[in-house]
Amino acid sequence: MTRGDGTRAVRAGLPEPEPYAPALPGPVFAAHYHLPGEPTGPYTYGRDENPTWTHLERAIGELEAPGPGGTEAETVVFASGMAAVSAVLFSQLRTGDAVVLPSDGYQALALVREQLEAYGIEVRTAPTGGDAQLSVLEGARLLWIETPSNPGLDVCDVRRLVAAAHATGALVAMDNTLATPLGQRPLELGADFSVASDTKGLTGHGDILLGHVTSRDAALAASVRRWRKIAGAIPGPMEAWLAHRSLATLALRVDRQCATALVLAEALAARDDITGVRHPGLPDDPSHEVAARQMRRFGSVVSFVLPDRERAERFLGALRLVDDATSFGGVRSTAERRGRWGGDAVPEGFIRFSVGAEDPEDLVADVLRALDEAR
Repeated sequence: MTRGDGTRAVRAGLPEPEPYAPALPGPVFAAHYHLPGEPTGPYTYGRDENPTWTHLERAIGELEAPGPGGTEAETVVFASGMAAVSAVLFSQLRTGDAVVLPSDGYQALALVREQLEAYGIEVRTAPTGGDAQLSVLEGARLLWIETPSNPGLDVCDVRRLVAAAHATGALVAMDNTLATPLGQRPLELGADFSVASDTKGLTGHGDILLGHVTSRDAALAASVRRWRKIAGAIPGPMEAWLAHRSLATLALRVDRQCATALVLAEALAARDDITGVRHPGLPDDPSHEVAARQMRRFGSVVSFVLPDRERAERFLGALRLVDDATSFGGVRSTAERRGRWGGDAVPEGFIRFSVGAEDPEDLVADVLRALDEAR
C-alpha cells in the first residue's frame, strides 16, 4: 500500500515495536562495544557504526526511495553537508579524471575545486540553467548537479542530464538540499547519488549540522561509507537522534513553508521596487516548466534583488519576524544579502529569503512593511 509523505516521515526508520521500549530509542553514546571473538557483528567501533546512525540512515533511505515498487536505497550520514559532498567527490575521482560542477552552485564548491585540482583532477564548470553542463560533459567521470541552484534558483532537466551522462559512462551526483526528498527524489530521476546538507530543510530547526549520501548501488554506497571511515567525518549520536526526531514533522514543515513561499513570491512579484523575483513555483518563472515535471514541491526559498546594498541592508534591518542568517530551510524565516560573502555572482542587493513556518499573513505583512520602510 502506498502511503502519503506525512505518514512515511512519521514512521521512517523506526525499529520494530518492543513492549515497554520507546518508539524511537535514545542516542547511543559509545566509542567501543563488547566484542568477543572475531569482529563480525554489526557494531565494532564507534567511528564505523552506531545504532543511532542506523535508524536515521534507514529513515532517510525510506524517504529517498519510498513505497512499494520503490528502489531500495542505502544511506550514509555525515557530520555536515560538506562532509557528504566531499565523500562522493573524493571517493569516486582519481588523478586524471574530469568532473563537471555547476558554476552557480553552493559557494563552498569553489574550495572543493581547488582541492580537486591539487590532486590532478580536471574540473569543468557551467551554469545550471539551460542544462549548460551538457556542453562540458564529454569524457567526464562524474557530473555534479544542484537543482534548484543555491542561491539563484535555476533548475536543470535532471532526466536529460542523467541520460547524457550515463551514455558517456559518467556517474551523476545531485545536491538535493533545497528540495528535500519530499520535494524531489534524485534517485527516481536517475541520479547515482542523492546528496544533501541536512542542516537545512531535512532537520529544519537550525540547531544541528548533518549531511547524507544515498545511493541505490550497493558498491557506490560502500565506497562512500569507506571514505567516511577514512576521513572520520562522522555525526555525533545526539545530532543523529535529533535529526531522526525532526523527520516526524518534515511533511508538516515543508508543506507550510512551500505554500507560504509561493504566496510571498507572488506578493513580491507585484511590487515595482524590486526585480528578479525567483521561485520555481511561480508560473512565469524561467524554471517553472522544468521544475513542474520533476519536483513535487517547489521549496521554501525565494530570491529577489533590491536596487543596491544600502536598500538591502535597510530592508533586512527593518524585518521583525525574520532572522538575518545564512542558512535556509528552517522553521524560523531567515534572509540575507547574499553578496556579503563574496562567493556568489549576484548583485549587491540580492536577497536570499528562506520561508519558515510562521503564519503566512504575518510573514508577508512583515516583509512588505520592511520593504516600504527601506525605500
